[in-house]
Amino acid sequence: MKKPPAKRPVDYTATKRHKKRKPSVLREDTTEWAAVQTATRHKYRTPSVAMNRKYAVTTVSDAKKIAKTWLASFKLENAVDFGLPEVDDRYHVWRVPLVKQGSNYRVGELVLDAYNSIVLAEETTKPDVIESRLLGRVESSPAKDGQAKMPEQMQASFVRNTVILGDCEQALLEMPSQSVDLIFTSPPYFNARPEYEDYLTYEEYLLKMRRVIHNCHQVLSEGRFFVMNVSPVLIRRASRGEASKRIAVPFDMHRLFVKEGFDFIDDIHWVKPEGAGWATGRGRRFAADRNPLQYKAVPVTEYVLVYRKHTDKLIDWNIRNHPDQQAVKDSKITGDYETTNLWRIHPAFHAEHPAVFPLELAKRVVRYYSFKNDVVLDPFAGTGTTGRAAASLSRRFILIENEPQYIEIIRREMPSWLGAATKDVLFMGCEAPDTSSVLL
Repeated sequence: MKKPPAKRPVDYTATKRHKKRKPSVLREDTTEWAAVQTATRHKYRTPSVAMNRKYAVTTVSDAKKIAKTWLASFKLENAVDFGLPEVDDRYHVWRVPLVKQGSNYRVGELVLDAYNSIVLAEETTKPDVIESRLLGRVESSPAKDGQAKMPEQMQASFVRNTVILGDCEQALLEMPSQSVDLIFTSPPYFNARPEYEDYLTYEEYLLKMRRVIHNCHQVLSEGRFFVMNVSPVLIRRASRGEASKRIAVPFDMHRLFVKEGFDFIDDIHWVKPEGAGWATGRGRRFAADRNPLQYKAVPVTEYVLVYRKHTDKLIDWNIRNHPDQQAVKDSKITGDYETTNLWRIHPAFHAEHPAVFPLELAKRVVRYYSFKNDVVLDPFAGTGTTGRAAASLSRRFILIENEPQYIEIIRREMPSWLGAATKDVLFMGCEAPDTSSVLL
């Protein structure tokens, strides 16, 4: 019978050494250790969530930069500091706490759409509320039932006729809030022609349009109108083995308008002569073969989408509270007018621009959605058709265009449709035209 193995002696010296071993400095102070863990999470985890979801805003510094720009537009950047911005991936937003400079006193919160970096106005603390809290004022509460409200009066815009060379997304940020009474434009097509291939993807194009619509909302007066001429675009096939694609741009634009605080009012259809649609080549195959499934309607219409900046006030409020009641009376529509949403207008052509809309279309929009001496803005001005229509109907205009060659057309043609008043137009980013021959 074998003897059991002898027990190994216990090294009590080693045990004592183990007991006497000091913990690390960080673990000795649990408060400091928790702080390090929190800082590590904010430093690494938040950006990783944002990057994994392919957000446009991926870092805390990015969120702060956007917030700084937003505050600067209200001249609050030197009075407000930031808490720690956090990404809320449940709602795909960044939340940036706003605190009073030099203190921890919270005065509001700025909320960013994480996918496109746009400030969500409905969820962000209003600038006047932030200012009131900074100054220690008591915020006014809405009037109770039966309590009379102070009369409200719209402010007259003092903006003069202006032509701006530059990207409208940025130019709009420099304009005063609620300084525009009507916006009418036709945005550039999405890669429908070689000269328009400025966007890598359709999503990038829509993101640009949303930023422009967002900035337009800021400069448009309460309850006033944004009208956009837009149509589906046909992306031609690259080879006979591929199919062409038609993109329903108007329906995507509608979604952007609603998200940016506009109420849908009307879908007007600009109807062109029947032969105009054959230029696209759409429908020719069916005309030749007459096979089912090959049918494609020839497009002879474009959308004129009408939106109103969201407000709780009725349209009558804009009429009654207009600062120039004589202009309201002088702007009444007389004679014939369009009673339906079908507007039959011949298309226009310009030797130096591939896609101008007709002057008659712009005139109808200006007549129906503004008063005399109002300010009409076109953020994609092209050759200046909106400005020409506004001037002919005694309205002021702001034209923004990013292409120098189109600005040159505006400069060259303006004296012919504005005359001596051209000398009073403000030109930004470009030289004013020579008006010496006009003024003689």
